[in-house]
Amino acid sequence: MESGSGTALDALARLRHHGDAEAGPGLLDFAVNVQGDGPPEWLRRRLADAVAGLGRYPSAEAERRAREQVASRHGRTPDEVLPLAGGAEGFAMLPRLDVREAVLIHPSFTEPELALREAGVPVTHVTLDAPYRLDPSAVPESADLVVLGNPTNPTSVLHPAADVLALRRPGRILVVDEAFMDAVPGETESVAGLALPDVLVLRSLTKTWALAGLRCGYALGAPDVLARLCHGRAHWPVGSLQLEAITACSEPAAVAEAGEKARRIGADRAVAVGLLRNAGIEVHTPAAAPFLLLRLPDGERMRTRLRERGIAVRRCDTFPGLGPDFLRIAVRPRAMTEQLIATMREFL
Repeated sequence: MESGSGTALDALARLRHHGDAEAGPGLLDFAVNVQGDGPPEWLRRRLADAVAGLGRYPSAEAERRAREQVASRHGRTPDEVLPLAGGAEGFAMLPRLDVREAVLIHPSFTEPELALREAGVPVTHVTLDAPYRLDPSAVPESADLVVLGNPTNPTSVLHPAADVLALRRPGRILVVDEAFMDAVPGETESVAGLALPDVLVLRSLTKTWALAGLRCGYALGAPDVLARLCHGRAHWPVGSLQLEAITACSEPAAVAEAGEKARRIGADRAVAVGLLRNAGIEVHTPAAAPFLLLRLPDGERMRTRLRERGIAVRRCDTFPGLGPDFLRIAVRPRAMTEQLIATMREFL
């Protein structure tokens, strides 16, 4: 267990660094975990049809439909659903829970920590060493907010639901970032379907459905917890197209399509692991997410050289607990992965 260190400004800047900062026009993108360049054709048509209504404010009826569809998808009630402008909006709301002491389980996505630190909430790291397995006993009993990702970014570790729920304590809210859970076949180990008074689940629709530019997600939690999150929230916080996307991506046909995508991602990930290891590159497994964590003798040099050759990968020294020798790559189809590895071999 360790507390954050370094100058405040430098620390906040590192927490705000994300994969989109690594990508750019013309680069072969292994830095961002979005699947594809844009949403599937059926979803594009659905959103295009909704454009005609943009002259009207987002309606209560549209929000109700979104809540009901998400609730049906997870076996919850509509009052346990909160549509969000991307999962990241849910992290920005966490300080409204009047947190005394937050624990962030790292290495993990840094946006929750940034939101809490900017609000002046005391933050403690519980840093997991490889193989990055969750140890509930390492979390201080005094923490009234605990945040972890499952599967975790960037380690690609999927924690057992029993271990996740072992973090529950009286007076504590457990926040589970399941942004990549829909990329796990069967969504095994998800706690999204459990109506628990002290567990808040955040979901993103931007990765699997290639909607990063639209900002779509939702929270699942007890109605009183969601009400606390909404205190002071701007009016019309989620636009009409976002509500339409949240509804559409939660319908049974879309959930089935996401499941098929998850299986394809799993197959591509297994191929990538084999190719990387054959090239002598250390890759962390088991892996369950649409990305892989790599470790190289000089990761920063490799990242720089790959970029010079037109390939973007994600640096990982901005994740607490990892250093410059770690890189994260998105799971891509075999041909793209082979291109990446062929270029990496030139510099190994």
